[in-house]
Amino acid sequence: MKDRHFDALASRFAEKIYGGSKGAIRLAVLQADLAEVLPDRPLRVLDVGAGLGHMALWLAQRGHRVTLAEPAAPMLEAARERFREAGQAATFIQAPWQELLGQLTQPFDLVLCHAVLEWLAEPHAILPVLHQLTGTEGWLSLAFYNRDALVYRNLLKGHFRKLRSDLLAGEKQSLTPQRPIDPRELEGQMSAHWLIGNRSGVRVFHDYMPAEFQARAELLDLLEMELAYRRHPAFSAMGRYLHWLCRPNGVAP
Repeated sequence: MKDRHFDALASRFAEKIYGGSKGAIRLAVLQADLAEVLPDRPLRVLDVGAGLGHMALWLAQRGHRVTLAEPAAPMLEAARERFREAGQAATFIQAPWQELLGQLTQPFDLVLCHAVLEWLAEPHAILPVLHQLTGTEGWLSLAFYNRDALVYRNLLKGHFRKLRSDLLAGEKQSLTPQRPIDPRELEGQMSAHWLIGNRSGVRVFHDYMPAEFQARAELLDLLEMELAYRRHPAFSAMGRYLHWLCRPNGVAP
């Protein structure tokens, strides 16, 4: 298995992920979480696997100095165009995560790594790199595709044979990730080097709603309820994605 990049699927990614309520909820939760903790001063920000640049642009518009790193040329060009249209400056690097330490010499105040781990052949391998890229007083914003939510979704659909076979990875042309992340396993891998602070679920109920209820719901109502319940002790762990805000604990990997 290799790391998966989105060279050939940029337009489909944009339509599926950011063309409706799913993307709006994802951005709303991530932005609300970050707004709670970030200091009121310009930060050096690195977006690893920046995709189409939605989160990076939001941060640039708030006065932060943003670097976008993305291996897929079509995705990075779309991000450049988004910044041009918004009149915002940024640094753009076309590179996979394995090459970043060779190109970036100083750690960042904030590192974003959103929806990246689940597309890697070995998700844990990126963690030491993220640790080196994050300043000792900095933040890591880590969002990942939640395996527990995928299991639950398949239970609701009665896909018991699939679950017995543990065949949860997406197909080659699918936008279901190739390696959904077990949050307990990830927390164990991070425990020696990171302090995990705020934790939120992203789409804790939306993706479980029957289609007819989704179609009738107003986006503002969906956003309000998703934000209200993103940290509910019974619901947050069922988010399609999980968002953790982490800080280095000072111990080098």
